[in-house]
Amino acid sequence: MQQPVVTEARTTDRELLDFVMRTPRWFFGSAIVLGGILAAGFAVFILLLMFGLEYFGYSHPVYWSFPIVNLVFWIGISHAGIMVSAILRISQAEWRRPVTRAAEVLTIFSLLTAMMMPVIHSGRPWRALYWEFPYDWIRGIWPNPRSPLVWDPSAIFTYLLSTLMFVYIALLPDIALARDKSSGPVRRAVYTVLAMGFRGTSRQWRIQAVGGILLSAIILPIFVSVHSIVSWDFAVTVLPGWHNTVFAPYFVIGAVHSGVSAVVTATIVLRKIFKLENYITADHIDSLTRLLIVVAATWAFFLMLDFMFGLYGEEPAEVATWMKRTFEMPWKVLAPIFIVAAFLFPVPMWLFRNVRRSFKWMFITTISVNIGMWLERYMLIVPGLERKSDLQFVHGEFTPSWSEGIIVAASFAFVMFGVLTFAKLLPIIPVADVKEGQVLADKITVGRAEVPAAMRE
Repeated sequence: MQQPVVTEARTTDRELLDFVMRTPRWFFGSAIVLGGILAAGFAVFILLLMFGLEYFGYSHPVYWSFPIVNLVFWIGISHAGIMVSAILRISQAEWRRPVTRAAEVLTIFSLLTAMMMPVIHSGRPWRALYWEFPYDWIRGIWPNPRSPLVWDPSAIFTYLLSTLMFVYIALLPDIALARDKSSGPVRRAVYTVLAMGFRGTSRQWRIQAVGGILLSAIILPIFVSVHSIVSWDFAVTVLPGWHNTVFAPYFVIGAVHSGVSAVVTATIVLRKIFKLENYITADHIDSLTRLLIVVAATWAFFLMLDFMFGLYGEEPAEVATWMKRTFEMPWKVLAPIFIVAAFLFPVPMWLFRNVRRSFKWMFITTISVNIGMWLERYMLIVPGLERKSDLQFVHGEFTPSWSEGIIVAASFAFVMFGVLTFAKLLPIIPVADVKEGQVLADKITVGRAEVPAAMRE
């Protein structure tokens, strides 16, 4: 890997704080477009409150569709921040520095989006508080603490709070820098409060570094547990195609596959719009893609396990569900699109160095991965619901509605709007971390040889 571009500290501060201190015209245009999509999603939500889930076209037996697909998809995307930031921080991978903040912010807004999906899906959001917390809300009925409706909020809230602490601790030096560079009294006062008295003393730097490492280690079990619990939402529901023992690792590795792909996509976009060519280079994309190759191969292994385990038991309902996913319309069209988009198209291309170091091709292939991974969640959920138990004598078909499509578009708009707003308020690239990397890029003498300081560390 090449060494980072080393610039003067003042130049680094100016370039990485430029968007925070100055607002270009395109920001307002982007905010208006994304706000319009969000307004359309909110209008659909209001109509849903008026007409109930029938407005989405749900009927027995299919009551789960796009909102639950979005729940699984966005929780998967949220795993990017921990995979890229916490694990690489613990392993002291030098190339992580410019991409960690974007991954962490993507985690926060992906989790917030995922949390909204069950509330929207309920059709009656004022009941969600009662369903999700095992407490007697003056009705004489105690919700079942063994229900996934209790597991999900517990895991997701824990994950969100730990991520917020993780991001905030890493942000403290940059907030203090923004405080010192701000000219307006209001902006300076806000940054002063947020910086919590950080002045860059040796003791503060030491505590901040230790806190980051400890949170990185603590958050890793949460990272694994969250999507495992989401997979158990399906596994404990005895429906064809769902009750599979490999769901937990299958969901976790699929989440990392889609999440790291989303980080690559976001990194390329941020590099372009914020002119960060000196800080996000082909080396960073190349390193992330090498990680993706390993993750994608592991995900393909678990996908095959899911398929083979489904057929191995020779349960008629299970076999019929897999036959439906493979040979019936529209699934026989969606299935090849999913597997090509998520694996067969991007992964072989990533084996070529020229593709891994091409921003255009990496943007296309990582977008392809997440299109495929969204379809994978859709194909997991709907076919199993369409074919209920034979004893119920009710099978069904589901056709997505335009209102569900608007909800999906609004979820993407919310995440993009959130990341853009964060980048306007705080540096999207960790300034202190990048400057530390530039210091460690200097040559030092060890014996008779000159090596980068990072190697000595």
